[in-house]
Amino acid sequence: MKNILIVITVFFSLSCNTSDNDNNPDNVLTDKVLVFTKTSGFRHQSIAIGIKTIKDLGKQNNFDVTQTEDASLFSTENLKQYQLVIFLNTTGDVLNANQEQAFKTFINNGGSFMGVHSATDTEYEWAWYGELVGAYFLNHPEQSTATITRLNSTHPSTQHLPEQWTRYDEWYNFKSISEDINVLLNLDESTYEGGENGANHPIAWYHEYDGGRSFYTALGHTNESYAEPEFKQHLLGGILYGLKR
Repeated sequence: MKNILIVITVFFSLSCNTSDNDNNPDNVLTDKVLVFTKTSGFRHQSIAIGIKTIKDLGKQNNFDVTQTEDASLFSTENLKQYQLVIFLNTTGDVLNANQEQAFKTFINNGGSFMGVHSATDTEYEWAWYGELVGAYFLNHPEQSTATITRLNSTHPSTQHLPEQWTRYDEWYNFKSISEDINVLLNLDESTYEGGENGANHPIAWYHEYDGGRSFYTALGHTNESYAEPEFKQHLLGGILYGLKR
């Protein structure tokens, strides 16, 4: 009788134990994403809600999210654990030379990069990064409503969107636009004031570069963006592309 009680007690104890794997019963390997939010220039108020949104997407889609503003995490050894690094509204010079080399090695080894909004307002003096992100920020007019044309209906970041997508945001003009990017969304300058890129005004794109994948969206300046279902799915699609799913 004593032995039976011991067995029952152990079984009950094990069945009541909870762990981080409870939502992953098959112990499927979970992808890891590093969200980098360091700024040395303008700081967006939407960074906080952006972090929360990406963490929520991670919980819903089986990827772990680590957020940091500590550039020292950009070491070759530390970055090995991640499949994707997201620059979320970074600005200015955010990495030193050693950290830049570690990040380049991460991409060279097949890692993925995703930039959101002011990721193009980052590392102007690092030409390799400019090619990775695909363009640099030039300027922007006042925030307004504008219409975006979907150019790619099969990419996971755009397949859910309408052919014409009208929304409110801060609309970037760009310089040094790479010829190698694959444009997903194009901004229709006839629908707002202040566009300077003309008929070909990319606003989201992807490409493969130097061994890795890169996805960029210029959307996401406002807090309200991160409550939009279409925009959240757009972000998720970019993440899934980076995770090679």
